[in-house]
Amino acid sequence: MDIKFKYKKLEKLANDSRKCLKELGKIRGKLYLKRLNDLLDAENLENVRYLPGNFHELSGNRKGQWACELDQPYRLIFIPQEKPIPTNADGQFIWIEIVGVEIIEIVNYH
Repeated sequence: MDIKFKYKKLEKLANDSRKCLKELGKIRGKLYLKRLNDLLDAENLENVRYLPGNFHELSGNRKGQWACELDQPYRLIFIPQEKPIPTNADGQFIWIEIVGVEIIEIVNYH
């Protein structure tokens, strides 16, 4: 899957594991790099749906965004690159048609 980054800082952390572990901490840094590798290895978003990390759609004011778990309570937040996001007749997102994501933040939104 194609991955883009909203902010240069997130991209720099993804490309420098030493800096990533230093800035995010050992646990969160390792999980950040692992989740990115899971996304990179996937052909589409459906391929990560049932992997560890609980990849899931968000709702409410975050509808259109997806999240996966890092260390509690932090999540990696991303959006599909497809515009518009593919949906079926019932308005549900079609995960298998999403082949690129943009990483937007690491946050505790709870």
